[in-house]
Amino acid sequence: MWYLLLGLIVLILIIVIANIKIVPQAHAFVVERLGAYHQSWGVGLHIKIPFIEKIANKVVLKECVADFKPQSVITKDNVTMQIDTVVYYQVTDPKLFTYGVDYPISAIENLTATTLRNIVGDLELDETLTSRDTVNSKMRIILDEATDPWGIKINRVELKNIVPPREIQDAMERQMKAERERREAILKAEGEKRSAILVAEGEKQSAILRAEADRESQIKRAEGEAEAILKVRSAIAEGVKMLNEAAPTQPVVAIKALEAFEKAADGKATKIIIPSEIQGLAGLAASLKELVVDEEKKVD
Repeated sequence: MWYLLLGLIVLILIIVIANIKIVPQAHAFVVERLGAYHQSWGVGLHIKIPFIEKIANKVVLKECVADFKPQSVITKDNVTMQIDTVVYYQVTDPKLFTYGVDYPISAIENLTATTLRNIVGDLELDETLTSRDTVNSKMRIILDEATDPWGIKINRVELKNIVPPREIQDAMERQMKAERERREAILKAEGEKRSAILVAEGEKQSAILRAEADRESQIKRAEGEAEAILKVRSAIAEGVKMLNEAAPTQPVVAIKALEAFEKAADGKATKIIIPSEIQGLAGLAASLKELVVDEEKKVD
């Protein structure tokens, strides 16, 4: 009897322990009672009634990523290409997520494919390749509205890869190569233009500097000549002044005049007219010179 009672107690403890549930962070448990939705358990410790309640679904409340396989889409200008998308979503209502739609991830994938085809079908190839942000924004809005009854919030939608046909890729590569060559030619022409401008500017500056140097040289030379003339004039004036201060006699003045005539001739003049008063003095000077020479001979 005691063994049966002990066994019953152990069985009850096992059942109670087995029905103690702990909900971790960022999770939620959907609980059904007798087959109907009862409540959603949040984070913490919970006890389930055995044989009456059951956990219908364990929902992750963290943001999740769904990477869908590439989809074949046709653009407005009839170009077929492959586009794969990445959807970032988060469950906001565990009850709606559990009972709103069967296989919610598959439903999101199919909805993403159809929405992508509708949006890209209104765009041409070039617009599709250059308007990723526009396509992403439109898809996010449409998917978020469509999944709201399922308890799902679409946070972001990204076009992961856009793969056009091989011939389109070859044409785009040729176009890019031609564009690069055009830019290279423009840059080269601009470089040559700048080089020519710099050379011309250098030659201009060099010519200006040479002209300024010649002008400065001429100015310095003229200033030197002017200064020399002034010094000569000053010396002459000073000599005349000293001569006037010495009160020279008429013969001395005549001799000085004769010396001046001698310098003026300098062996180059063919005819010199000498005033009569200087001629007499010249004869006197010659006679004095002869007397000096005779006296020197007598002494010898």
